[in-house]
Amino acid sequence: MEELISPGIYNLIIFVLAIYVGYHVVWNVTPALHTPLMAVTNAISAIVIVGAMLAAALTITPLGKAMGTLAVALAAVNVFGGFLVTRRMLEMFKKKAPKAAQEEAPK
Repeated sequence: MEELISPGIYNLIIFVLAIYVGYHVVWNVTPALHTPLMAVTNAISAIVIVGAMLAAALTITPLGKAMGTLAVALAAVNVFGGFLVTRRMLEMFKKKAPKAAQEEAPK
C-alpha cells in the first residue's frame, strides 16, 4: 500500500497549527497573567538548554555538535532576555515614590 501524503507534509501541517495555536494562546492572555506566563516560558527555555547540551554532547558529527551548540546559545539568550522582560514587568507593579521624595533623593 502506497503512502498518499509524505511525512514532510504532516510536519508542515503540525508546524502551521502550532504557529496558529501559539499565536492565539499568547495574544489572548489577560495582562494580569503575563508575568506568570513569562516565568513558565523561562522554565521551559531552561529545559531546552539542558536538552541542547545533551544533543551537543552526545552527537558524533560536527554538524550535530554545531547545531547543539547553536541551540544552547539561542536558548541562553532566550532565558536571559526573558528574565530581563520579567524584571521590567515586575517593576511596573512597584509603587512609585511621591514626587517630593524623588526631588529630595540624592543623585
